[in-house]
Amino acid sequence: MPPVIQMRLVVEAEDYDEAVRFYRDILGLTEELAVSGEGDAHVTILAAGRATLEIANPAQKRMIDAVEVGRQVAPRLRVAFEVADSAALTDALVGAGAELIAPPVETPWRSLNSRLAAPAGLQITLFQELDDATG
Repeated sequence: MPPVIQMRLVVEAEDYDEAVRFYRDILGLTEELAVSGEGDAHVTILAAGRATLEIANPAQKRMIDAVEVGRQVAPRLRVAFEVADSAALTDALVGAGAELIAPPVETPWRSLNSRLAAPAGLQITLFQELDDATG
């Protein structure tokens, strides 16, 4: 067994209910556990499929911003979700309150990527891997 079994990205959300609704009900992440504690403490753990940690140097971060958005916009931390239909889900997330930063664009690495400002102060990328038949 590898030494690391799971990675969790823990995000503080001022509007907890809205963040849970957005990521669980609209984006479609699966709720694994929800716990409440003293002092109105709440946490919901959402499964997002396979997790990876992508480490990029500043030049790579600038290049991704240039391809996806056309300008520098990403903070140090950006969350990317691989999805089946990035265009349709981008529209659904904007309809649910996300701010569109850049619509879906085909990247040089053959994915269809969009960029959004989402609840809990996260900037997210939706990416759809394109097969060779679509080019």
